Amino acid sequence: MKRFLPDQFTIMLVCTVILATLLPVHGVAADYFGIATNAAIALLFFLHGARLSRGVVVAGILHWRLHLVILLTTFAVFPLLGLAIGYIPDSYLPQPLYLGILFLCVLPSTVQSSIAFTSMAGGNVPAAICSASASNIFGMFLTPLLVGLLLSVGGHGGFSWAALQQILLQLLAPFLLGQLLEPWIGNWIRAKKKLLSPVDRGSILMVVYLAFSEAVVEGIWQAFSATDIATVVVVDIALLVTVLLITYFGSRLLGFSKEDEIAIVFCGSKKSLASGVPMANAIFAGQSIGAIVLPLMLFHQIQLMACAVIAQKYAERRRQKEALAAAAAAA
Repeated sequence: MKRFLPDQFTIMLVCTVILATLLPVHGVAADYFGIATNAAIALLFFLHGARLSRGVVVAGILHWRLHLVILLTTFAVFPLLGLAIGYIPDSYLPQPLYLGILFLCVLPSTVQSSIAFTSMAGGNVPAAICSASASNIFGMFLTPLLVGLLLSVGGHGGFSWAALQQILLQLLAPFLLGQLLEPWIGNWIRAKKKLLSPVDRGSILMVVYLAFSEAVVEGIWQAFSATDIATVVVVDIALLVTVLLITYFGSRLLGFSKEDEIAIVFCGSKKSLASGVPMANAIFAGQSIGAIVLPLMLFHQIQLMACAVIAQKYAERRRQKEALAAAAAAA
């Protein structure tokens, strides 16, 4: 039953949205809070860069077929599904919420949870580490490009060089600095994972609080009904189920091993809240991003619950197979 309950971070996200609803930051205080938030995001991506070892990057090149499948799923299959969702009438899925779904479709994969679920299920953990990390690196370039392309196709605007420059300055530059310093500080940072994890969560919570404060001031909860939110949940579930089926059957058709299949399923079906919220803050700077990140926040919890169940099923099948093999050997 516990696997269906929200994790601690999701509860913190909900509390942050409630706090922003009751006590939104605005005016001069919001300006200063925004500066602090940008600094926290830069620190977050610096730590991501410093944590990623050079050995992981080099090893990842050796399994290029698996990484290519995951990247195509993340940055091609998902966006195509996002465009298909656009055929849902505005009366059922309001345009601002659809833009949020479209944005979530072009985001990179998660890192921590993809690796954790792949490990739990008995999959190819080194490949999951490489693919999830590569997805986030490529995502710094591909996400703003795809946002511009899809918005242009949908008639919502076009590509913004300013957004890409903001991504490169705020996210990629700290990440590269962390990579440059990794030989000297990487081991220390990886050893202090529990000490530094508040930076990960804290920066995301700061962006969510700022985003929803702006949205509350502009009347987000008056703009969308409970039916609208329920529609987003249904669309998120349908999107996740579709991609899970594509990665599951696709990896088998392409002849991947069971361990590789597990890595493809978990890395290919995930979308990163840790990267998505800061990217939304940069790409949609000057706009209210509450509606943009809301579908992503809902997708975050849905993917965790679904993948927890799938990982346990994979693990159970592996244990049964090992037990049968042991019994056959004993006979």
